[in-house]
Amino acid sequence: MRIQGIRISNSTASLSIKDWQLGEEHWGILTTSSDSNRLLEQLLMGDIEPESGEISQLVDSVECVSLYEQQKLLERELANDETDFQDSIDYGSSVEQLISELGCSDAELEQVIQKTDLIALRDRPFRQLSTGETRRLMLARALVKKPKLLVLDEPYSGLDIAHRASLTKLLDELSSKMQLIVMTSREDEFPSAISHLALFDNAQLSQTLSIQEWHDHPLRQQALSLSESKSSDWLSLMEGENEQLSQEPLIKLTNAKVEYLDGIIFKDFNWQMDQGQHWQIRGPNGCGKSTLLGLIVGDHPQCYANDIQIFGIKRGSGESIWDVKKRIGIVSSSLHLQYRVGCSVLEVLLSGYFDSIGLYEQPSKKQLLFAERWLEVLEMSHLAKTGFRQLDYGQQRLLLVARALIKRPQLLVLDEPYQGLDFISRKLVHAALEKISSANLSSLLYVTHYQEDELQAIRNFIDFEPLEEGHKLVTSHK
Repeated sequence: MRIQGIRISNSTASLSIKDWQLGEEHWGILTTSSDSNRLLEQLLMGDIEPESGEISQLVDSVECVSLYEQQKLLERELANDETDFQDSIDYGSSVEQLISELGCSDAELEQVIQKTDLIALRDRPFRQLSTGETRRLMLARALVKKPKLLVLDEPYSGLDIAHRASLTKLLDELSSKMQLIVMTSREDEFPSAISHLALFDNAQLSQTLSIQEWHDHPLRQQALSLSESKSSDWLSLMEGENEQLSQEPLIKLTNAKVEYLDGIIFKDFNWQMDQGQHWQIRGPNGCGKSTLLGLIVGDHPQCYANDIQIFGIKRGSGESIWDVKKRIGIVSSSLHLQYRVGCSVLEVLLSGYFDSIGLYEQPSKKQLLFAERWLEVLEMSHLAKTGFRQLDYGQQRLLLVARALIKRPQLLVLDEPYQGLDFISRKLVHAALEKISSANLSSLLYVTHYQEDELQAIRNFIDFEPLEEGHKLVTSHK
């Protein structure tokens, strides 16, 4: 395949490629901005017509695994939700149904379920899957179509250590059957089959090189320097906000328990998080990390069946939800998927003051001016009136991180905050969180599967250890 003189654009992004020759080799893609990733995917899949240039020898069977495709599937499942017409909550089609609907044989179904480690989840409804489990499902759906070219956009996002290793092994196996193009913000996530890299900078293909040549490339150091500078701007904005302190424990759980019809997730968990502390929650995909966070922030249906105190206020005692949530900033895949309303970039940022999905209250002049300052720092001022859902997934996630920070919350809940971010944005957010936690501007409750994303200020940990039934939650300190 050869791409020459291509230029494509939409309302929020553009992409240009002067000359790119793709033989049968496997490619890795690194971009300094995620804005163009979706355009590149659409171009390779033949879903978009370029404004200029041409593509010769376009592959006729292309599948894409991306967070964008995952969102599309969620939209479809929500549209088919029949909860209002039955006596129980409709959590969507099962894993097996979502793979089978693509027309595979029983033998092919069993093979792909085994390869993607979905055997134990085959009957699990789509909307009850964890982030990592959903990523494996999306890969399984792509594989049953037997593509000649498989495009993977952040394929490791949300996967725990064991499943990242399994995915690398699977991709190396698939490399003998199909061509791979892997887009990732993490340079260590390319499977060994990747022999060439394409670097995209300022919305254009800037260079192609071998994987060996990348390790000495100046762009790596430039990204680190740029993220360090920008993160200082983020810190300055947060330091300008009023500090909210509490003499009570931020969180206190007494004999916490979550149980479903098919078993116990965890039980007998006693834990307290005090002002000034930072905690990281660790454990494999599907163990219950997001469940624990949902219990704490009040988004899980069993939160009122447990003895939970937030900022000294007992959950279910008639407390105002606003009194609790106004002190919490949240970034999570769940919030991202729920943020489906038709509001602008500026309104999304302002909604952080009111903890709403969408903007339903009139912000003050001070809040409006401060949000505009945040957009300047994010380099999104030109997108202020653009619809949130028109943004690339990575742009959306970066905006939601800023939404969580804008009011300088007393408690910052971060569940895989880097998901979908490009190379530079991930470095930027990590550097900003290092500064925020070190300065104790907010107390962090943090989930990540990557050792490189650990923060120096975090010295307290909750680990999910498997039992015969559910998990035991163990705390530790360093």
